[in-house]
Amino acid sequence: MSKWLFKEEPEHYSFEMLQSDGYTVWDGVRNNLALKYLKSVRAGDEIIYYHTGREKAAVGLAVAEGDAYTDSEGFAVVRIKPLRKFSQTVTLSDIRRETRFRSSPLVRLPRLSVMPIDDDLWNFILGKGE
Repeated sequence: MSKWLFKEEPEHYSFEMLQSDGYTVWDGVRNNLALKYLKSVRAGDEIIYYHTGREKAAVGLAVAEGDAYTDSEGFAVVRIKPLRKFSQTVTLSDIRRETRFRSSPLVRLPRLSVMPIDDDLWNFILGKGE
C-alpha cells in the first residue's frame, strides 16, 4: 500500500466537509505530475488530508475506496472517505523544522496537490497529529 498526501483549500472542501459527506470523488486535478501520482492511487491506500491557504497543515486521515479511474473528461479521479480527524494539526512549519524533510515534495513543491509520502514523513505527521 502506498501513502499519499492530498491538498485542498479548506474554504473549497475541508476535511470536516468530507466527514459530513462520508466520501467524495477527488477530482479537478490538472497538474501533470499530480495527475501521474493520482493515477497510481489504489484501493486501501491511506491519505493524509492537508489544508492549504492560511492553515497549511495536515488535519486528518482518509482512505481510497477504490483504484483511481478516468472521469468523463479524461482526467484521473479517485473516491476517498474519511478515517479520522487528527487531534492536533501538523503545520508545514512543524515539518520544515525537521531538516530530514527538506527533500520532501511537500516542502520542495508547494503547489503540488497530490503527492506520495515516505514512511518517515508519514510517521512524523501521524505521531504529531494523533
